[in-house]
Amino acid sequence: MKLATISKQKRVGKVHIETKLTSDRIQDLIFSPSFTNYAQYRSIYTKKETLEQFVKKGGEVVLACLEDKTIIGFAVLDYPDRKERWARLGDKVMKELKAVEVSRGYRNYGIAYHLLFHLFAEAKLEQKILYLTAYSWTWDFDYLGLSIESYRNMLISLYSGFGFIEFPTNEPNICLKPENFFMAKVGKNVLHKVREDFRWLRLGISC
Repeated sequence: MKLATISKQKRVGKVHIETKLTSDRIQDLIFSPSFTNYAQYRSIYTKKETLEQFVKKGGEVVLACLEDKTIIGFAVLDYPDRKERWARLGDKVMKELKAVEVSRGYRNYGIAYHLLFHLFAEAKLEQKILYLTAYSWTWDFDYLGLSIESYRNMLISLYSGFGFIEFPTNEPNICLKPENFFMAKVGKNVLHKVREDFRWLRLGISC
């Protein structure tokens, strides 16, 4: 377990960023009840058992916790399901940013940035292609009072800061809405052939 402390305003208190998590450590924490369903938004994950499952199968999970052990933010990096397009590139070549979410009331403090900073810190990720699929129907833009376009730009700016680039793709779910987008970060140690295969795979062509 790696622990980093972020000092915030008094009403927020200290937020700890935890990495290298074990199943036992997650069980020792409390999942904030604010991760739930709202009128216009549904939290991506609502139980700590879901995060525990990612850890058990080898995924990477980073948490933002308060001093009372309450989870108020999380980020998850895991391999795609074998049935997904992105798994065709080869065994464990691509890893997906499954989620990054901060509880309402703790946003606009840079917590999402710190979660991603620690999630992407491992040098071994330079051998992978990291990707994310952003669907507007999963965004909580209503809470912040932002338009879809403004929320989209905010997300792209966040991910771009970690080297992600927006790529075109004909993946059906991305194409359902014009505001949806696909981004990826190709590690510096990824072979040229894999890079080329990835270019074709984005168009649904397996090499």
